[in-house]
Amino acid sequence: MLSPLVECVPNISEGRDLETIEQIVDAVRNTDGCTVLGVEPDHDYHRTVITFAGAPDAVVNGAVALIEKSIELLDMQQHQGEHPRLGVVDVCPFVPLQSVTMEECAELAKRVVNLVAQKHEVPLFLYGAAATSFERVMLSTLRKGEYEGLQARLEGKETNHSDATRMPDMGASEWTETVARSGGITVGARPILVAYNVNVRETDAKVSKKIGSIVRSSGRLLKSNEGGKIRAHGMLPKVQGMGVTLEEMGISQVSMNLLDASLCPLHLAYKTCESLAADHDVELCGSEIVGLVPLSAMVEAGRYFSPNTEDERALVKVAVESLGLNAYHDFDPERHIIEWALRSEVNA
Repeated sequence: MLSPLVECVPNISEGRDLETIEQIVDAVRNTDGCTVLGVEPDHDYHRTVITFAGAPDAVVNGAVALIEKSIELLDMQQHQGEHPRLGVVDVCPFVPLQSVTMEECAELAKRVVNLVAQKHEVPLFLYGAAATSFERVMLSTLRKGEYEGLQARLEGKETNHSDATRMPDMGASEWTETVARSGGITVGARPILVAYNVNVRETDAKVSKKIGSIVRSSGRLLKSNEGGKIRAHGMLPKVQGMGVTLEEMGISQVSMNLLDASLCPLHLAYKTCESLAADHDVELCGSEIVGLVPLSAMVEAGRYFSPNTEDERALVKVAVESLGLNAYHDFDPERHIIEWALRSEVNA
């Protein structure tokens, strides 16, 4: 039996100060048994996606070290960015890669929350497979109101949350100066997720926001003038999506989480966005994968664009070119494909 292997993909609320980001990542690098596979800061989102992997105990220690260093160095009172966020470590998911179950990853998330709560008075939330009730499974539900609504939420003065989702699972439950700096920290367990953004050649995200609301599985909430509500579900399965402006690059994006790439593969998400953009006479200008992606997702996309190609590396090359993954960011298959990155680090 292969040794247990877990991936952890924390997203920190800092995407501009590279020195600070490096200090936080070093907390993981200096943890025995942890291998950092990716560090991807985004200026407009003001957010960095960090990917590391290792044996379960090592990854728990790495996650705790990263959260503690983020609490030390980051201040949510100074943070503004395009991406929704609740705290300095907005999300910290554990992902089973090899010889590990989802239930075991959920227990790892709970261990991290317990360890952090013993030393830091910050609000800690559990989501995904580690959620303490079905109402708390979705990250988007726990993050409603974001950081700006957290004080009113803890004080019982806002309406985004029911009693089932309002309070943290552990840690601080009152607004303090420490909580004002840290915000809320969310830890959980989930399957492999592909963070996939499709670039749209527009500056105001007008079309991108429309596409995001059409493709995401939750769709649109439609209201009557008299206050009636009904939801029209979206086009793509297991997809979260929204449109955002990227001022630094002068474009917009349909920012998506593909929660199950076997149900909604990369090429389906891309071609759907392309079709909807064309309806508004707007073109796409490539796309990007944030973090790492499974090899199978890249091979399947390559096979769609080039059905007669059989070689695995050739299919990956076709996928990179057809999806425009190098349009604005460098996509290196050796670093961004999970299986190849792990192999490279193990052999380094």
